[in-house]
This record gives sequence, C-alpha cells and structure tokens, in this order.
Amino acid sequence: MPKPAVPNPLQTLGWQPFFAQQTDANTLDVTPPVRVTQVHRTLIQVRGNGIDATVAPPAEITVGDWILLNHDRPMDSIVLERKSLIKRRAAGHDRSVQLIAANIDTAFVVTSCNADFNIARLERYIALAFEADVTPVILLTKSDMCDDADIYVSQASALSPDVAVMALNATDDTPVDLLAPWCKPGQTVAFLGSSGVGKSTLTNALAGSQDIATGAIREDDARGRHTTTHRHLHILPSGCAVLDTPGMRELQLTDASSGVDALFADLFALATQCKFNDCAHGPEPGCAIQAALAGGTIDRARYTRWQKLLEEDAHNTETLAMRKARDKSQNKSMSKTIKGLQQNNKKRR
Repeated sequence: MPKPAVPNPLQTLGWQPFFAQQTDANTLDVTPPVRVTQVHRTLIQVRGNGIDATVAPPAEITVGDWILLNHDRPMDSIVLERKSLIKRRAAGHDRSVQLIAANIDTAFVVTSCNADFNIARLERYIALAFEADVTPVILLTKSDMCDDADIYVSQASALSPDVAVMALNATDDTPVDLLAPWCKPGQTVAFLGSSGVGKSTLTNALAGSQDIATGAIREDDARGRHTTTHRHLHILPSGCAVLDTPGMRELQLTDASSGVDALFADLFALATQCKFNDCAHGPEPGCAIQAALAGGTIDRARYTRWQKLLEEDAHNTETLAMRKARDKSQNKSMSKTIKGLQQNNKKRR
C-alpha cells in the first residue's frame, strides 16, 4: 500500500504557484521563501521550510507577506508580489495607509447577533475584501443568545448575492464543519471584526486548542475588550493558515472604489444610465438614481451609505496622493539644497 504523500512545509504555510513563479529555483537555497506571521515594532517573525526566526523587516511589510529571506541582510530581503492586500486609512491625522494583511484567500467578517451588528460597518469590510479580490464570508456569532437569529441573517444576506452568510455559536463544535469549505490545506483565512465578537474563539475552534486568549463583552453595549493585541498568522495542523486580528474601532476606506462598486453593483449599473457621465445624482436632469429613488425602486438609506463610502474613499485617496506628491517635492527640494551647499563648500575650498 503506497505511503501517503508528505505535505510540503511551504504549502502548509500557504505557498501557491502564484508565488513560486516569482522565484528562481537556483537561488532558493540562498534566499529561501518565508512567510511573515507576526509584525512587531522593529522586528518580524517569519516561518519557512525549517525556518522559524525573528529578523529585521524590509520596508512596507505586513502579516501574510512572502519574502525571499536574505540571511546576512534581512532588511534587503525581497517581498514577493502579493496575491491580495487588505488595507485601510490609518487612524489619526497623518492620513497614512495601514496594511492589514497580505495574501489572504478568505475574509471571515465576524459580527454578533446583538448591538454589535451594524450594516454600514459590514459594508465597509465587504468593500475592503472585494477591493483586495478576497472572498468575504459573513459570520454571525452568538446566534444561540438571541431570540431570532434569522432576522440578522436576512439583513446580512441582503448586502450582496456574492457573500455567503451563516449564523453560528463560536463556542460549540459546529464552526469547524461550517467553515471547512474555506479552510482547506494551503488556504489562508482571516477573521475581521470588532472586539468581543468571537474571532479568537473561532481561531481556537479551528486550531482545536485554547491557546489564544479570549474575553467577554460588556452587557450594556455588547462591546468587547482587545484580547488580541496584534495580528498573528497561526499555522494549523490541518495545513490552513488563520489570521486573528485585533478589533478595529475605525475602518476608513482608501483606494477601494472598485470594491465599493462591486458591493453596490446595482447602483453602479444604474448610475451608468444617467444623462451625464459626471452626474452627482442630485438635481441634475436625467439622473437615473434620483428617478429610482422617487419611484421607490431603490432604498434611500442604502443609497446614502453608498454615497458616503464613495465620498470617503475619494477624499482619502486624493489626500494620500497629495501627501505623497508633497513628500516627493520636499525630498527633491531638500536634495537640491544639499547639493547646492556641497557645491558652495567646494568653491570656498
């Protein structure tokens, strides 16, 4: 009887042909591929075939990235092209971009059947996933603690025909079977959502352990405390990689216009029927959106959320582009000033 094939250690980390085609087989011994499983302030944790190390990071790195590790100069390691990238506008006033995770196949958007449930927030997560070309799946936890979970399932299912929705109890034995279609060997999944909705509990369920700390929620507002303090890619015995993330209180979109269009595909298609290409869907004549609103064929609240996301994304994207242009201009000016000082010093000599 033939022996079962021994799984490739890289495949259990999520290695796929997409990444292999970016490498040269002749140099893999010198610069082996490793995956970033944790990102700290000044160091990153990486894992590969026989490698589990903490090294200095290359620039612009995030959890889930694959790099070709330069043992002698880790900061010069090559970051492979990403299959997917989930990002947001960072909290604060500097309007920078925060990378959430790379090379994710499925994003489990987790919310509870209680006061945490928020349609607008779910739409943001789904738009992020669509923009990154990641498959979103909505998980409604604590379904055993509400009177009628079907109400939540119905509202979530109405968001998009392309998003699967399921209600579950994160603390029983059902998550492993329910999530199995997306948690196959070589796949990478991520749990996204607010604190206290059960992301770490679900990660423990898939891992078959209780190694990851979990916490309770406040009963008055259904908000949880941050039991997960940083993003951590867990490699499960099954060969699936699972990313557990801290709850995100603020989720601002940037560079996500195609994700918003995919989520609101019906409104996007309707907008193409407006008389003017640059229609703002206000008082302009021949506006198909306004006609549909007047006729009651589209929901006004959903239209308002669509407009808000489009405006937010456009504002953040433009602001970030302006910031990059300003920084580039300042760097050029500084280089010119330094060069001028150097030339003056030479003349004085």
